[in-house]
Amino acid sequence: MPIRGAQTLSLVLTILAPVAAAAQTDAPLSAIDWLSDSVAKPAALPAPAVPAQPGGGTAASALPADVATLPLDAPMPDAIGLLGPEEAGLPDDLWGASPAADIARRLLAEPLDMLPEMRALLHLILLVRLDPPIDASQDTSLFLARIDRLLQMGHLGEAAALLDRAPLNDPEIFRRIFDVALLTGTEDAACHTMRGTPEISPTYPARIFCLARGGDWQAAALTLETAKALDILTEDEDHLLARFLDPELFEGVDPPRPPQRPSPLTHRLFEAIGEPQATSALPIAFAHADLRDTSGWRARLLAGERLAATGAIDGDDIFALYRERRPAASGGVWDRAASIQALDRALADGTRDDVAAALGPVWDAMQAMQLERPFAEEYAPRINVGSLPAEMRGLAFRIGLLTPDFERIATDHPPTNPDERFLAAIARGTPAATPTAPLLLAVRDGLRETGVPDRYRIFVDEDRRGEGLLQAINDFSDGAFGDFTKVTDALVYLRHLGLDTAARRAALELLVLERRG
Repeated sequence: MPIRGAQTLSLVLTILAPVAAAAQTDAPLSAIDWLSDSVAKPAALPAPAVPAQPGGGTAASALPADVATLPLDAPMPDAIGLLGPEEAGLPDDLWGASPAADIARRLLAEPLDMLPEMRALLHLILLVRLDPPIDASQDTSLFLARIDRLLQMGHLGEAAALLDRAPLNDPEIFRRIFDVALLTGTEDAACHTMRGTPEISPTYPARIFCLARGGDWQAAALTLETAKALDILTEDEDHLLARFLDPELFEGVDPPRPPQRPSPLTHRLFEAIGEPQATSALPIAFAHADLRDTSGWRARLLAGERLAATGAIDGDDIFALYRERRPAASGGVWDRAASIQALDRALADGTRDDVAAALGPVWDAMQAMQLERPFAEEYAPRINVGSLPAEMRGLAFRIGLLTPDFERIATDHPPTNPDERFLAAIARGTPAATPTAPLLLAVRDGLRETGVPDRYRIFVDEDRRGEGLLQAINDFSDGAFGDFTKVTDALVYLRHLGLDTAARRAALELLVLERRG
């Protein structure tokens, strides 16, 4: 869609030259490598002159380091949260004397693969409204790390809720707002915000996309030509955006090859030109795009399984998807849907033998997808353990221990062997036996010992308890692979902070799920 007219092009070049200059600067590094390059980094201010000193050399500057500024009435990002500390069971001064950057580094160093309770505890820390770190007025790294970690875990809804409460004039904050909107199908609202926030300087691809989404195709085409004149776009970006604006010009022409690591904007553009990419090999945040009604049932099932396994969607959402219709084929996700539906029928109309026959296959299917905890929370209340055949009661008991009602289930179930007695004692917080297996000993000691383990003493002494908590989450996941002293110490420290329920649930998951990490 060529644009003619030297005067028009000259005017656009004049208006958009500052955007081009900003776009050519190095973008700030992100904790995740797939964010869209949607907002240009403001050009750096020149450094203040430093007067020369007698005899040569320069004087050390007395000026403070660069400080991030916010409008006086803007909320401090690190004070933003969705839960109060009392509701979360955490002290409001959890961060104590820790600098924001140190907390941010620890947040982003947490493993992505961890047991459900430790993942839930980390998720809680990301959402809670805590007293900001000591240097929060100068450093937004912790808020951005919280958002990035939520994106890494697939929690787009909560990331969006936190971002909605943050100041929009920060380019790095808006960059994440824009990407969450692209992944959840609310990009029109993000484009509207972009147009209404003059402090935000969108890059050319983002500007072109939003102009087109707003129906101003001529301005979008003009902006594309301007970007080409300024040599801003790569060849792939130019081809993709041109095809997005005028697909009829490319009939019979092979589409551009999608990158292995697309940004949300690139992913959305490929979708718009009729070349949607499978999300199964992309970061989990992209799976939300397949939950939209425009996706087929199989795509929504696979995306829902990924997201439910990490707690990014409620467990009842994936089971609603499993029940949506009769499976059209067999194998893979179709078998998992069929096994859930068979258990539903057995629980509604079948005998205890029907329930027992359905329970084994569906549990195997849930284990294969690491959906044991969502399954337990959905189905354990519906399963009468005592009415099952004897050979299935042990499995139903273990499933029940993965639910928030684990303590009552442990009390109600008469243990039939030493393993069940040990699990019941863990659930009640009173493990008194002396097992021989090293892992069982580590768990027992973690729920019996008191005080502060030596590896966390520095965090308590220096008023950095929150950093210690993040380290304990990391240590528990790491220790499960063989360094069982870390398992013990992490459980003791959780209990020292008053997180006894989390410690017991994590210990039960470690033993019941029989997976490491």
